[in-house]
Amino acid sequence: MFKNIFYVVLGLLLTTAGLQAQYHPVVKPGIDVLLERHLDLIQGKRVGLISNPTGITASHESDISALLQEPGVELKALFGPEHGIRGDSPAGAKVGSYKDPETGISVYSLYGKTRKPTSKMLDSLDVLLFDIQDVGVRPYTYIYTMALAMKAAAEKGIPFIVLDRPNPMGGLLVEGPVLDDAFQSFIGLYPIPYVHGMTIGELAALFNKAFGIGAKLTVIKMEGWKRDMIFEDTGLLWVPTSPHVPHRDTPYFLAATGGFGELGTISVGVGTPTPFELVGAPWVSAQKLADALNDAHLPGVYFRPLNFRPYYAYFTEENCGGVQIHILNNRRFLPIRTQITILVTLHKLYPKAGIFKTERLKNFGRAMGTDKIQKEIQEGWTVNQILDEEKPALLKFLSLRKQFLLY
Repeated sequence: MFKNIFYVVLGLLLTTAGLQAQYHPVVKPGIDVLLERHLDLIQGKRVGLISNPTGITASHESDISALLQEPGVELKALFGPEHGIRGDSPAGAKVGSYKDPETGISVYSLYGKTRKPTSKMLDSLDVLLFDIQDVGVRPYTYIYTMALAMKAAAEKGIPFIVLDRPNPMGGLLVEGPVLDDAFQSFIGLYPIPYVHGMTIGELAALFNKAFGIGAKLTVIKMEGWKRDMIFEDTGLLWVPTSPHVPHRDTPYFLAATGGFGELGTISVGVGTPTPFELVGAPWVSAQKLADALNDAHLPGVYFRPLNFRPYYAYFTEENCGGVQIHILNNRRFLPIRTQITILVTLHKLYPKAGIFKTERLKNFGRAMGTDKIQKEIQEGWTVNQILDEEKPALLKFLSLRKQFLLY
């Protein structure tokens, strides 16, 4: 019996050691660097923190908790983006302001009646911190919450500090249409590509200088991060950035299907256990679509035929034929080429389905940052022709972003 107990204990110790090794970070996020090297920026000051559950240290401690333990740092106010400071609100839901039950600190919503901190909210603050994990795509609200907060800080004359975090898809992948100013919205305020390949700190610097915010900006850089790193290389723990981005690979799927998910004529797996990984509709033949997409020989991806039934969102409780997207190689995968290939293929296979005949077409335009793509698809353009049309704007952006790269 004692021998059995010994082996059980040994197994538990080895499992624990394995887990510790698995999550041993090689990258130190900005919050850790702030606490270790730059506390002088916030000591003796009244601090406001814009964060959510993704704001954790390399040792998995909440940034709220970490800051509260620092002597001389007065955490005075919390600001929550879409989904709230605790991440418990669904996509698009308006969030109110309240007292945080765990800390007693005032929590102001930046996704409710106001999306920009008011002057009154900032009256009692000396500095604003921003610490949120981004996903690396243009149509995602957190980077615009940051931009509007930077504007508010600039108007109030208080410093704004961004605690940098990795781009989960790395810093080399830049792809997709650059936002046309006519399609500005809260999922696209500035002319950047769909997949921008920048960290949130680099975006802050870009927004501040190139787009004229003019805040007193400091970016606390990560330590150990390199541009060719994707999230799995960092050793950091992935915390879901929103309810439908549960895993560290979900940003790739979001980049590949999130845009046309706005149409409402195609399910992208929202309402299933695999959001953004599925593509289908009741009128789709799973095998036919899978064969056509695999025949396109897209890099780093395989399309498996399947049938599924969403529990909510589009086509609730309806049987859908479609595909599951399997990313075989994250570094070769091109999400925007994949997204446009899927749209071109669906339009060719099912011209009478009217995937663009929807009252939500404007939402698709806002997500893509242009209305050209759906027009080009309807006119019979090839995938290469559509992507070639976007190259001049993309090259212009690549030239602009060089001066704001920190790594």
